[in-house]
Amino acid sequence: TALADAGASVHVTGRSLTEGRDGLLTRHRVDHANDAETEGVVERVIADEGRLDILVNNAWPGYEKMVEGDRYTWEAPLWEQPMWRWDAMIGVGARAAYCASRPAAKQMAAQGGGLIVNISFWAAQKFMQNVVYGMSKAAIDKLSADLAHQLRPEGVAAISLYPGLVRTEAVLADAQFFDMSNSESPEFQGRAIAHVFADLQRMEKSGKIFTSADLALEYGFADIDGYQPRPNTLATA
Repeated sequence: TALADAGASVHVTGRSLTEGRDGLLTRHRVDHANDAETEGVVERVIADEGRLDILVNNAWPGYEKMVEGDRYTWEAPLWEQPMWRWDAMIGVGARAAYCASRPAAKQMAAQGGGLIVNISFWAAQKFMQNVVYGMSKAAIDKLSADLAHQLRPEGVAAISLYPGLVRTEAVLADAQFFDMSNSESPEFQGRAIAHVFADLQRMEKSGKIFTSADLALEYGFADIDGYQPRPNTLATA
């Protein structure tokens, strides 16, 4: 909705969505565990719109089933981690970002510009609860860096974006377990992305990592409620 407010025609994907269109927002029912569906929806958007300016990769089943039966396995040691977490975080989280970037990068290179945003997190740079979590986020950051290198001659930028604690439906359902005092709305992430895209010098950011809160301070915008989230750092995340 924040991207639509900025004037973009937005196509959003999800496993539980009902297909349809509301103004500038089009919904696509897509399972990003399926490569054909992932690539297919990007190609369909390009066919419908005639171009693609921004791709945001955010498919992420990695936080599902933190509790299995009566066991909280999210922070279990490596030898007790279920292998399905590899499939979720690497086989879907990292793979879907790579898969969607392929047709998007081809189109952006052909049109001479665009922005690919990969949603990532501090686990790429420090240990945060479990091993495969960090591996998946490091893969996302490497994807951003290498896309930036390969696409720089074509005028296409790629960045990693680290949100803070985002008030998603799942977080709000368990809000009693979180410190919500410095939380961010989903729309705050959209505002950050819209400002990067509007920046005529965005290629200077290509290949780098940013927090949404740092971008807000740089570009001078706040969250939808007027709050100015404090940026996390490697030490405070």
